[in-house]
Amino acid sequence: MADKKRTHPKEKLELHPRNQHRQRYNFKELVVSCPELGPYVILNAYKDESIDFFNADAVKMLNTALLKRYYALEYWDIPANYLCPPIPGRADYVHRLADLLAERNGGKIPLGDAIRCLDIGVGANCVYPIIGSKEYGWSFVGTDIDPVAIESATRIVEKNAILSQKVEIRRQANPLDIFRGIVKGDEKFDLTSCNPPFHASAADSQTATLRKLSNLKNQRIKRPELNFGGQNNELWCDGGEERFVRDMIYQSSNFSGSCFWFSTLISKQSNLKKAYQELDKAKAVEVKTLPMAQGNKVSRVIAWTFLTKEQQMQWVSSRWK
Repeated sequence: MADKKRTHPKEKLELHPRNQHRQRYNFKELVVSCPELGPYVILNAYKDESIDFFNADAVKMLNTALLKRYYALEYWDIPANYLCPPIPGRADYVHRLADLLAERNGGKIPLGDAIRCLDIGVGANCVYPIIGSKEYGWSFVGTDIDPVAIESATRIVEKNAILSQKVEIRRQANPLDIFRGIVKGDEKFDLTSCNPPFHASAADSQTATLRKLSNLKNQRIKRPELNFGGQNNELWCDGGEERFVRDMIYQSSNFSGSCFWFSTLISKQSNLKKAYQELDKAKAVEVKTLPMAQGNKVSRVIAWTFLTKEQQMQWVSSRWK
């Protein structure tokens, strides 16, 4: 007996109200924007149009279609096995950062390329600059330690006129540095964004992937297949997310006047308390935690500033419109 057609909520209410992906994917529209998606569209067990989310090529083509349909890209591609991020969740981060700026601007989101963002770990996909520049007109500097990622992100910027005047890609030559070597002289940024490596080692990353796939497929999976891709430096670093965020907080204190709001995603709830402790040691003036969710995945953004209230007011009056 065939499975009955499943009913779905009209909106994904956990996503930000301005997120363009609150509705279910309209595959007919997406195929118009990106005909190459067509061969990957299937009917799932509930007779809904979908794709095989375990097929890395299908996931990449879905991302391509979403970025062309909603963010006016002419070109997007990433090298094989590089991280293919979920667009709705990445968009949520950008929208919550916009709300953070609005809090200091009389409730109005500051728009245009005078608002400068530093995307730490831009990756081969360049997704945060794509979303932020399209939704709010912001300009970005994207950084990475991986030369292949740098080459890919640069290609995306150069092949899209909508990005070429708003996004600059810089390689971080020293993998131990986050801001030094990137932030120039008296350069100012209004925001930083960051999706830190989650795992503490390659073995941890592989174990987590096997566990996730086994749970999703309800059977034991012995060979890891990353439908979302990911290179080592994208998925893990020594000490994992906890260590990376700790280093980022410590190093940000040396650039306290260079950025209004530093921010990073924190996937693991248990790392939040440790981040607060590091921010207290670094003498952050103000700390914000912005909850996020996509489907069953719950995460959060932590943001901090070293600017006093008076310095914040001066920053806003001199830079934002």
